[in-house]
Formats: sequence, structure tokens, C-alpha cells
Amino acid sequence: MSQGQFLTPTKTARGLGSAKSGTAHHIRLRVAALALIALVPWFLYGVIKASGSGYEGALAWVGHPVNAALLILTAGAVSYHMRLGMQTIIEDYISKTGMRTTLLILNTFAAIAMFAAVAMAVVQVWIGG
Repeated sequence: MSQGQFLTPTKTARGLGSAKSGTAHHIRLRVAALALIALVPWFLYGVIKASGSGYEGALAWVGHPVNAALLILTAGAVSYHMRLGMQTIIEDYISKTGMRTTLLILNTFAAIAMFAAVAMAVVQVWIGG
């Protein structure tokens, strides 16, 4: 007989349940989504408006302090929301611990890199560099 036959259902399930962070993760995802509800329509309106005014008009739009700040906030909310969503997918569908950990680390780095690239570009246009 193997040792597994003597384990109670509770002993078998122990360690496989909740990690106690699901509620916080869910709330963070919803808060990011609420921020995006306001920021994405503003962003789409701005892109449509700026695209009609040519390259110089688009630079002027991005260079406006309010628009630059809102663009950076939008990039932050999108990056964070994407990171949380991808984290859920990775945790749910990748069963190998090493691969899961590697993908979670890469996911975080990708989100940070995306945000940093957008923020640096917006700041560069904003300060006129």
C-alpha cells in the first residue's frame, strides 16, 4: 500500500486551497478597471482629435501638461490592469512551478517596461526634448 491511501480528504487538500489573496487581487483589478472607464474614452477622444491636426498638432496635444499627466496615468492603469490579468491567467493555466514563477516575473518586467517606455516618451515630448 502507498502512503496516499492513508490520507484523509482534509490532509490531501491542505495546501491546495486559497492563497488568501484573491479578494485583494480582485479589488485591485476592479479599481484599475474603474480608472480605465474614465481614462480610455478621454484617450480615444484625444487620439482622434490629435490625429486630425497632423504631427505638430499631436505633439502639441501630448505636450500640454494636463494631457501629458493623463497619458501617464492611462499608461500606468493599463500596465497595472494588464499585469493583474496576465497574472491570473498564468496562475490558473501554468502548472509547473518553475515556469509559472518565471512567467510571473517576466509579466511584471514587461508591464514595468511598457509603462516606463510610455512615460519616458510622454515626458520627453512634454519637456520639449
